[in-house]
Amino acid sequence: MGSEQRYGEWVAVRRHGEHVAELVLDRPKAMNAVSTEMARALAEACGALAADRSARVVVLTSSHQRAFCVGADLKERNSFTDAELLRQRPVTRAAYTGVLELPMPTIAAVHGFALGGGFEIALSCDLIVADRTAVLGLPEVSVGVIPGGGGTQLLPRRVGAARAAELVFTARRVAAEEARELGLVDLLVEEGADGTEALALAGRIATNSPVGLRAAKRALRLGHGLDLRAGLEVEDAAWRSVAFSGDRAEGVAAFNEKRTPDWPGE
Repeated sequence: MGSEQRYGEWVAVRRHGEHVAELVLDRPKAMNAVSTEMARALAEACGALAADRSARVVVLTSSHQRAFCVGADLKERNSFTDAELLRQRPVTRAAYTGVLELPMPTIAAVHGFALGGGFEIALSCDLIVADRTAVLGLPEVSVGVIPGGGGTQLLPRRVGAARAAELVFTARRVAAEEARELGLVDLLVEEGADGTEALALAGRIATNSPVGLRAAKRALRLGHGLDLRAGLEVEDAAWRSVAFSGDRAEGVAAFNEKRTPDWPGE
């Protein structure tokens, strides 16, 4: 593991080798409940990562042993006036959007509780690795609100409209085994192995072209939900953005010369 960069008190970015970044939720005393200050820090960290051309993959982890993130800081929220809650909304929204809009592949490493906004942070990632202690859910309607960090849009894209409706309307918690069966998580691993496995997966992904990875993610994200013809136009635009890149030239040359590519990243 390489250097660590702190963003406020509760968010850190650690480097693993040259091309894998670990984005750490590090508010253990509150099970990573997302306060206004933590939301600002998360958005700032995501902004820095988005601009970092050396970061090919980002892994989101938690420093708390029993939770990934329990969602919004309801103790803070309880003290808010209506006006304060309204002012906080763009701050918290920027945090979730910051994760969602990271241009490189992202992997959430989940253990313990991933509830409400915590599950929405994981849903904002491209892949979710969970260990057998994971408990996931969107309980917002049980406290009089709705999932507001992307949950009503991201969950149906993962599991379909009816399954998402059942999970949102019941506000129930889903244990790891069922979460894997429903497709809420992509890879189920042994207890305590979520971070290690997510970083190993990130390492495998990071051996590929950074230009290709970003373009592929863009095509996957922008094409989802479009009709096939429109989706293929999105794919064609993404292909054109890489076809004449240095990475494409290096990839073809390395294949023909039977060597590992040295990606220029442009």
